[in-house]
Amino acid sequence: MAFRSLIKSSAAVKTFSPAPFHHQIYRTFAGKKVKEEKAEVSLPEYNDGVPTSGISRPLSEILKEINKRVPDSLVKLRTEPNGFSVKYIPWHIVNRILNLHAPEWSGEVRSITYSADGKSVSVVYRVTLYGTDAEIFRESTGTASVNEAVGYGDPVQKAEGMAFRRACARFGLGLHLYHEELL
Repeated sequence: MAFRSLIKSSAAVKTFSPAPFHHQIYRTFAGKKVKEEKAEVSLPEYNDGVPTSGISRPLSEILKEINKRVPDSLVKLRTEPNGFSVKYIPWHIVNRILNLHAPEWSGEVRSITYSADGKSVSVVYRVTLYGTDAEIFRESTGTASVNEAVGYGDPVQKAEGMAFRRACARFGLGLHLYHEELL
């Protein structure tokens, strides 16, 4: 019985075959059992190296792509109650950018904390990027007012979206929006 084993390397998934083997056949000749050996048989080689460049890449390549300027058509403008305008990238756009450039990323809510007076909620969010050579994570917080009826979603969703965008900005995604006035 022949088996193939998969071994993951940093560059590709490779398949290795077991050593070639001999077939042994036993026949009966004139009432005696005679052993015959057949020529060496080896299994065909499949996928000597399966490329993974479309799925996983070195972390430096992922970060290089994420640090590129986000097109203005994807940036939204929000006016705060005090009249101050803020440019931001919606969480679902940030999510799509990560899916495109770092498809093996993960995110998780680390904590949800309500203020002592119950007027605001803060969320800590962690984003982890996985490259072929390393993994790296960044965490950030987002806070939303519990009583604010502006926008969509409940306060925890708003705080989570803010924390998610900020954690991604720590990798460089959309970071140019924080320093636009300086450029």
